Amino acid sequence: MLPPAGPLLSLLLVTGTCGTELSPWVPPQGCYVAEEAGERTFRCSQAGLSTLPTGIPNDTRKLYLDANRLASVPAGAFQHLPILEELDLSHNVLAHLSGAAFRGLAGTLRRLDLSANRLASVPAEAFVGLQVQVNLSANPWRCDCALQEVLRQVRLTPGPGTGIVCGPGARPDLVGQEFLPLAGEEELCGAGRAGAQRSTDVALLVTMGGWLALVVAYLAHYVWQNREEPRRPLKRAPVLPGRSEDSSTLSTVV
Repeated sequence: MLPPAGPLLSLLLVTGTCGTELSPWVPPQGCYVAEEAGERTFRCSQAGLSTLPTGIPNDTRKLYLDANRLASVPAGAFQHLPILEELDLSHNVLAHLSGAAFRGLAGTLRRLDLSANRLASVPAEAFVGLQVQVNLSANPWRCDCALQEVLRQVRLTPGPGTGIVCGPGARPDLVGQEFLPLAGEEELCGAGRAGAQRSTDVALLVTMGGWLALVVAYLAHYVWQNREEPRRPLKRAPVLPGRSEDSSTLSTVV
């Protein structure tokens, strides 16, 4: 004899509900949530991560992902963290940074550490709108126009020379040199925005110099000519042949 349908259905519903019950979120191994100076902090230092962890609480203010194996930061990687103030990505193997890597953090992010990675270049648009202090030291920078444009947009972490040294991908004469002094003396953007302005200024100076040289040459020639004029000997007017008095008398007598 089959049991009544009502109790059996209730049992199945209870079993199904228990089976789909959500388990609490557990941070990746080596990561933990903490309160530091009253601010929610998520630490994943030396956790062996090769990808960004998921499930980071959206009230996190400080995020430490340093000393891992992260190779890239994709677009919008942190846009779900609306109050993030400090982000540490140092001592990874970052070689690529999306132009939209920090999208959504323009109003909050204050400190960003990208030191000790493998960055040769970063897109300038990645920092547009950010009011952030950045540590870019200990990377093999290419020391080109792209880096010069980045340095026009960010504030660097204070330090001796800031540690921005040109790596093997830079021009041979720049390899091993501190980039900031070079960036202040040389325009690396060629025919770009700043380079075009500089080229225009140089062309204008050359043109003005040419006109000035012509004016000086004309004045010098004019003064020289006026000084030489009184020294020239006066030319005597040619004497036309005329009849002498004797010839006139002789002609009359004849």
